[in-house]
Amino acid sequence: MTKRIGMFPVAIIILGSLAACAHVPAVNEFGLGPRTSAGGLYTATLQPQESLKPRKLQTIQVALKDAKGQAVDGAAITVDGGMPQHGHGLPTQPRVTKALGDGVYVIEGVRFNMGGWWEFKLAITGNAGTDTVTFNLAL
Repeated sequence: MTKRIGMFPVAIIILGSLAACAHVPAVNEFGLGPRTSAGGLYTATLQPQESLKPRKLQTIQVALKDAKGQAVDGAAITVDGGMPQHGHGLPTQPRVTKALGDGVYVIEGVRFNMGGWWEFKLAITGNAGTDTVTFNLAL
């Protein structure tokens, strides 16, 4: 039997507290890049046209290079992310809408609904293989 405090089971309160204690990355792990992908296949750099801000629909370009420093064209990129300390994802479904060439892609529909620590994640499939890169952003 789960002990209750008011109307909330103690287990739910404990789980909520643990989510709020998510490990915050070191200061040098924040920023627009360049960031090396988890498997080392790619390097990505976010290139917003203006400073990223909460509560604003934005477009971000990403420059993608392979491990040899060559621009990656023809990649498939999907976008995900969220606020680890709050346990929610992005409030929109950003997507790559065009490739500009020379490894630069346009991501539209980016919105961060509040200030704080955000993870902005890219899943990349290109000639070198499939890999992921995570940007830690402080807004």
